[in-house]
Amino acid sequence: MQEISTSRPAAIIVMGVSGCGKSSVGAGLAEKLGLTFIEGDSLHPATNVEKMAKGTPLTDDDRWPWLDIIGGEIAASLERGEGIVVSCSALKEVYRDRLRTVTDGNLAFIYLHGSRQLLTERMGARTGHFMPLSLLDSQLATLEAPTGEPGVVTVDIGQSIEGIVAEALAGLKG
Repeated sequence: MQEISTSRPAAIIVMGVSGCGKSSVGAGLAEKLGLTFIEGDSLHPATNVEKMAKGTPLTDDDRWPWLDIIGGEIAASLERGEGIVVSCSALKEVYRDRLRTVTDGNLAFIYLHGSRQLLTERMGARTGHFMPLSLLDSQLATLEAPTGEPGVVTVDIGQSIEGIVAEALAGLKG
């Protein structure tokens, strides 16, 4: 992967399906890099959260406004001269491309990849999250792995959060 520009603030999206650790890894990366972290799930319109909580998968039409909100947060941060880390599933290439347009190419994706079994275990163990385990299969079916796309670091989630963060940081440095 090409190293992120150091002449301007960095924008990093931690991506993957539900249960892969986007929030924990995003917060850890932001802390290590001294950047702001935004939990992408907190930016979902209430109607999206309600649909997911009921076990209804989101459609592209549901996701576009959410992706635009995330893009707006990234653009505003970069306009202030500040870097940012955001968690966002970014399951399809077209979603990632839409987010890339707001950063003038200075956007990296940390793709958290893991087996269905590990993801199932993690989702089953967490509490207080609106996303039910029943939606994992629809997310996996929607996922277009970012293999070969520019600015993507793929990290296997079968290790500690600290290990994932360290591997992601190493990948960002090239």
